Amino acid sequence: MNILVTGGLGYIGSHVVVCLVENGYDVIILDNLSNSDISVLSKLEKITNRKLNFKEIDLGIEDHVKDFFKKNTNIEGIIHFAALKSVGESVRKPNKYFQNNLNATINILKYMPEKVPFVFSSSCTVYGSAMKQPINESTPHGIAESPYGKTKQLCEKLINKKFFESKNFKGISLRYFNPIGAHQSGLIGENPKNIPENLMPYLTQVVGGRRKVLTIFGDDYDTKDGTCIRDYIHIMDLAEAHIKAIDYLINIKVTKFLEFLNIGTGIGVSVLELVKTFEKSTGLKVNYSIGKRRPGDIEKAYAQTNKAKQILGWKPKYTLTNALKSAWNWEKKSLI
Repeated sequence: MNILVTGGLGYIGSHVVVCLVENGYDVIILDNLSNSDISVLSKLEKITNRKLNFKEIDLGIEDHVKDFFKKNTNIEGIIHFAALKSVGESVRKPNKYFQNNLNATINILKYMPEKVPFVFSSSCTVYGSAMKQPINESTPHGIAESPYGKTKQLCEKLINKKFFESKNFKGISLRYFNPIGAHQSGLIGENPKNIPENLMPYLTQVVGGRRKVLTIFGDDYDTKDGTCIRDYIHIMDLAEAHIKAIDYLINIKVTKFLEFLNIGTGIGVSVLELVKTFEKSTGLKVNYSIGKRRPGDIEKAYAQTNKAKQILGWKPKYTLTNALKSAWNWEKKSLI
């Protein structure tokens, strides 16, 4: 079956492409290379030992999306990652995020074929600063703490609208928590083009000597050590959730279906705990300092994942140590 993966050369998309191929799917990759690199394609082909179908396209341009679907009528599933994803950058450049993330999703929903299963890359940021932890899917959309989070809320509303308007729409929105780590080959991992906005790539780049110091944004939160708490999930566990989701939608015997599922470990880990666990698992020291709180950050967020287990039969397999070691393995190989 032919699965379309938008943003397929990005961090999460690239790992999902590998898993799709390993599970017997044919993949069409779309990416505009705004925050990824074409070199990832050759690495994916090396891992999968297969020539992959890649097209460079800006999904924010309506005519391009319309033309793509007109020429590619054999798509049997869509996994939509293509979006800007930095909380911090979205605070500084909100218009860029609204324009990019919303337009791409609007265009895909408008021109995608009917009956094609659709998996959306969402985020725990849709919950805002949830009062109760762990967060379950019945927690309503809260006040988004960042423009990035707001774009994910609006995209979910667009998907919901599509669901109610169409007799033949089957979709799952996966609300991930904090993906970290890398493929076991060390060939692909999180490597943003610019200065990393996420914790793990910045941390490994500091340890690898590419950056001087890791700033931990705030140590005065109402947590056990004053730093933010997150739910860190291994990228390969996250990738497997997408395979389970697309499989489920393809095989379900209904024409109309929509679910929103949390994808995380259910374990809250503070930033300082993550740093200390990295040091313990690798034997390396992290040069870090404490800075002021960063706009857009929430105090704590970790998942309840019972629903994903019940519906998809999915649960995480990897530990935090596994994820941290794989992230460092990726960083070491990228320095060679």
